[in-house]
Amino acid sequence: MRYMSTRGQVRNLSFKDAVMMGLADDGGLLLPEQIPAISPQQLASYRQMSYPQIAFDIISRFTGDDFNLTDLKALIDRSYATFDHPDITPVVKQDGVYILELFHGPTLAFKDVALQFLGNLFEYLLEERNQKMNILGATSGDTGSAAIYGVRGKERINIFIMHPHGKVSPIQELQMTTVTDANVFNLAIRGTFDDGQRIVKETFGDLEFKGRYSLGAVNSINWARVLAQIVYYFYAYSRVQQETGCKNLDFSVPTGNFGDIFAGYMAKRMGLPVGKLILATNENNILSRFVLNGDYSVGTVVETLSPSMDIQIASNFERYLFYLLDEDSDALRSLMENFALTKSLQFDIQQQARVRQDFGALTVDKAATIDQIRDFYQRTGYVLDPHTAVGVRAGEQLGGTDTPIVCLATAHPAKFGDAVQRAIGRAPEMPASLQGIEQREKRCELIESDTELVKQYVANHAI
Repeated sequence: MRYMSTRGQVRNLSFKDAVMMGLADDGGLLLPEQIPAISPQQLASYRQMSYPQIAFDIISRFTGDDFNLTDLKALIDRSYATFDHPDITPVVKQDGVYILELFHGPTLAFKDVALQFLGNLFEYLLEERNQKMNILGATSGDTGSAAIYGVRGKERINIFIMHPHGKVSPIQELQMTTVTDANVFNLAIRGTFDDGQRIVKETFGDLEFKGRYSLGAVNSINWARVLAQIVYYFYAYSRVQQETGCKNLDFSVPTGNFGDIFAGYMAKRMGLPVGKLILATNENNILSRFVLNGDYSVGTVVETLSPSMDIQIASNFERYLFYLLDEDSDALRSLMENFALTKSLQFDIQQQARVRQDFGALTVDKAATIDQIRDFYQRTGYVLDPHTAVGVRAGEQLGGTDTPIVCLATAHPAKFGDAVQRAIGRAPEMPASLQGIEQREKRCELIESDTELVKQYVANHAI
């Protein structure tokens, strides 16, 4: 299995080199040169397999002969031993909707599924190569803490995580800033998540700096992030199909950065029988506008009740465009160069029709989010976090009547207690891992959202 950049100037990378490169050196995003297929027989066998077993079967198809399979299995098993549920990502049925609970990892968010794996993968590769790494990442809320928990205390890694100052939930901020391991550096930037994402891409684009400080990526620009997320689509299918006997499933995915739903798109290309992939956004609806109107134009970031989706420029969008443009790297490179100047892309009627074959979409505003949390709780007694509520609202409105719908639950409701309190009149139950978090020691630096300032900070604290 070899990897290439969407922009065509980087090719023939091994899996290990693709993971270590993160953002491709030509500014593009890395993808496998071929997408492995899962046969119907293999898909049926997943019904008898555990989550780590399914993960090993799928991930090993993307590592090829680049990885010792015994080591890979041990790495996967270790990554998911940190989860507090034996099923890792259990599927629960509530009032006709299947909820895929992705919040049973150390930081109570779906990002743990990928970042526990990526942290252990980095540690393995750095030990193998006798190297060190400085991770630079940006977060809209959940990636930061999941990345920090994935690499905290690891000897060969320092991690620098930027979050938008005052624009993540209090619990999200505390989950990052109360990790005081010597290799963890939290940077609160005066700006938005998009500013942080821009700083990451500009810094990785400085190839001399990237090489000198051995930069590594944990944002979903790193292919290993997407790869790990593909697994839970197959896992959910295996459990729901076993119960219902239905051949096809619909999936509803709350997303702002396009990574989670792109993993579902890749699963479908691998052979997963997906009916609809429903893209659910909050008021920061650039992705919904793209699906419904062919309009990918950057607006102003709006603060919502689902801050992890308060994003205007989706960093994984380029991967989907590569396939939409029939894998034409030259056309894609021209498109992205134009987007860098205009902050807008428009798509023709034929392209829009293709997009709507791949995705449905719905925008769910604050009022509808609160209403969904309240209504679902009154119907079922089940508490949704505001991001999951966006996905459930879209799934209930756009899902097929004869096809089971799986809604991805991306975070524990306790991470967004204010929104839940407003919706149902009481705070969500606090998990043990969050109890007393307000009293813990904190460490964080406030910094301007300036690329050169961030680069200087990294240079001063690099391992």
